[in-house]
Amino acid sequence: MTDTVSFGYEDVAPAEKTRRVGDVFRNVAARYDLMNDAMSGGMHRLWKDRFVRRVKPQKGEQILDMAGGTGDIAFRMERSGAAITVADINAAMLEVGMERAAQRGIDGLVWTEANAETLQFPDRFFDAYTIAFGIRNVTDIPAALREAYRVLKRGGRFFCLEFSTTLWPGFADVYEVYSHRLVPKLGKLLADDEDSYRYLIESIRRFPDMPTFEAMIAEAGFVRTRVEPVLGGLVAIHSGWKI
Repeated sequence: MTDTVSFGYEDVAPAEKTRRVGDVFRNVAARYDLMNDAMSGGMHRLWKDRFVRRVKPQKGEQILDMAGGTGDIAFRMERSGAAITVADINAAMLEVGMERAAQRGIDGLVWTEANAETLQFPDRFFDAYTIAFGIRNVTDIPAALREAYRVLKRGGRFFCLEFSTTLWPGFADVYEVYSHRLVPKLGKLLADDEDSYRYLIESIRRFPDMPTFEAMIAEAGFVRTRVEPVLGGLVAIHSGWKI
């Protein structure tokens, strides 16, 4: 890993990014849905439904939902009968997820604090690995991808849902104004936290574009990699297989 990594538009030491990202998500954990609504205009719910349809969780499978602390993806997948482990580096996010699970009467999920770069799970344990809107906040993304590959069984599948950069010219201009000018202001108005929302928007701009990230997934060992742009690439579903 390089000496510095991006934290929004800043370049900072890796340990500093890990600390700051932790602070951001502790700040927004209780307002996670509000955050996603502000950043996506409420469309994140439809994107997550689409994402889970691509994953196709099956009864009896072992699935790791990384950076899934608040349960949004896990709640959608557990209906299939798959055994879901929800992992997140941030304890505050996990607490929100466990509270939400209790409110919904969902008691079959496993919740664990884990760093995507150094997972505690054994080799070839999971049938699928999912991560939604979390990979861009990881300090060492290649390390996290290698760990995803390691913990998957042969024939296992990797799915990542992440913001990217839309290639639709007119829409790109509109979203640029909305995200950079309005989202931080909404964060201030709705959550009294402009800085965290500004970082989350800046982190999208610093994240690799779709072809570059697909190449990173392949570099980690995955084959049959694929990227499915949504709204011209505003969001992308990346996937790959371990064989």
